[in-house]
Amino acid sequence: MKLAILSRSPGCYSTARLIEAARNRGHDAEVLDTIKFAIDLERGAPDLYYRQKQIEDFDAVLPRIGASITYYGTAVVRQFQEMDVFCANTAHGINNSRDKLRSLQLLSRHHVGIPRTTFVHSKRDVLPAIERVGGAPVVIKLIEGTQGIGVLLADTVKQAEAIIELLQSQKQNVLIQKFVAESKGRDIRAFVVGDRVVAAMRRVAQGQEFRSNVHRGGIAERVELPPEYVQTAVRATQIMGLQVAGVDMLEGNSGPQIMEVNSSPGLEGIETCTGLDVAGAVIEYIAAQVDFPEIDVRQRLTVSKGYGVSEIYIPEGSKFVGKTIRGTELYEHDINVLTLYRGTKVIPNPKPDRVLEANDKLLCFGKLEAMRGMVPAKTRRRRRPEISDLPADAVSAGTAEDRD
Repeated sequence: MKLAILSRSPGCYSTARLIEAARNRGHDAEVLDTIKFAIDLERGAPDLYYRQKQIEDFDAVLPRIGASITYYGTAVVRQFQEMDVFCANTAHGINNSRDKLRSLQLLSRHHVGIPRTTFVHSKRDVLPAIERVGGAPVVIKLIEGTQGIGVLLADTVKQAEAIIELLQSQKQNVLIQKFVAESKGRDIRAFVVGDRVVAAMRRVAQGQEFRSNVHRGGIAERVELPPEYVQTAVRATQIMGLQVAGVDMLEGNSGPQIMEVNSSPGLEGIETCTGLDVAGAVIEYIAAQVDFPEIDVRQRLTVSKGYGVSEIYIPEGSKFVGKTIRGTELYEHDINVLTLYRGTKVIPNPKPDRVLEANDKLLCFGKLEAMRGMVPAKTRRRRRPEISDLPADAVSAGTAEDRD
């Protein structure tokens, strides 16, 4: 395999380890500076040039896109995708995760645990927003901050008002978030590759600092994650449309609370802490995808007009509660159940005789019109519909846009 690692820092620990892991496994790996590319567009012939030389022979790309060059970096990744080069993380997934508001919107829609969050523009909406998340203290975040930069804790409502007013006067967009007191000064970083967590650590802040980032002096310790945390991390990664990610979670009383999904997670802290070869796991995953590529779901959806992937949510009082999957007559309507989500459990290819419960979610493939018809009209008019047609705004595991 010939691998391109897109990075502006060839000498940093993460990039150096990925190069080492690739070469130790017999692969040809190069570090390419993301901003040294030129994107050429012509009918039927998308091309890339690197330092004035045409790019032709890479099998895979591993993007390590810094926040300051997100727009140009994702444009380069997108061009590799159009040239049918496997990208460990797609431009779509990187953009989803890089925007904190967008990522929380996606996670919220798909019933993943997050701290209660609000986003406002008008000064008069600030006080009601703080009350809705539970009052002071609150966490105030810049939408595009990284490594703990742009994350502030306001102990009082007056402090929060002053911070938000100052940031908004500088044309900064900010989120107001519930302070999860029981997790103060510590969080979990799960490193996800494909559909598994390959390493995890708990980061603990030092002194009066409430941010636990290693870059801010936090101390890391290896941790074995409970199944609920593993499943939450993997699902959040899939919802973002990523395949390699660092998922940061708070340890809330009600279970894991996702803070952020990072599309370019660092390796130094987690490899040093756990002693695991995380770089090797990333390289082996990419090599496997190059050798055995997945079926292009987009082509299947395009060929089968009127078919798509949708999620059916079963609320309290639904006629489906207490019925088996076979008893719902989904199969008779040309609808196949791919995955059942029950709480923190993910059940692929559930058996037809499995009994459905309230709050189950079914990821299905079939006729979109039939799936719409399975939901009563009164239910469809609710503010939160039970069926979301994922091809229109693909955010769930297995959808076309998640794979770009």
